[in-house]
Amino acid sequence: MLIKGKLVRLRPKQLEDAANDYRWQSDPELADLDAVTPLWMPFSDYLNEYRQILKRPDDYRRPYAVENIEGKHIGNCVWYNIDKGGRQAEVGIMIGERDYWGKGYGTDAIRTLVEYIFRHTNFQRLYLKTLEKNARAQRSFEKAGFLPCGKMERDNFKFLLMELPRARWQELRQNKKETA
Repeated sequence: MLIKGKLVRLRPKQLEDAANDYRWQSDPELADLDAVTPLWMPFSDYLNEYRQILKRPDDYRRPYAVENIEGKHIGNCVWYNIDKGGRQAEVGIMIGERDYWGKGYGTDAIRTLVEYIFRHTNFQRLYLKTLEKNARAQRSFEKAGFLPCGKMERDNFKFLLMELPRARWQELRQNKKETA
């Protein structure tokens, strides 16, 4: 299954993504933007874990590789903490290839993921958390329709909470059609 946006394609994760994911998760700058410590384990151990995760589908987490239109793996996105009863989920994104930062790829990836979720589920709300210091991510999420809805602190990191209710997504889509 391939989910197409304007600049990106989202596809299910595969074993061939492990090398890029390992490189990105080992990068101190990227880890800091994700409020985690950089990965330290040997690649062989990481690959074994990666292989096991791919074998076990998870009802609460749906990860995707983000590719440019030419098929280059440039990052990842995910919807997780899937709450079917509460009809909501958390979303996240990371563009690992720096050459694609600030060029609309992250915004297109999150818009494409949001569009897919709202079109294929009855979910009423999507939400996320991003570091308060990550203004680039916040702008990207705002362009996709997310609005700030709170703040939180965890492990000495300060986060901005953002949400996108289905009604707002529908309103934004309607406005886009009217101005087209």
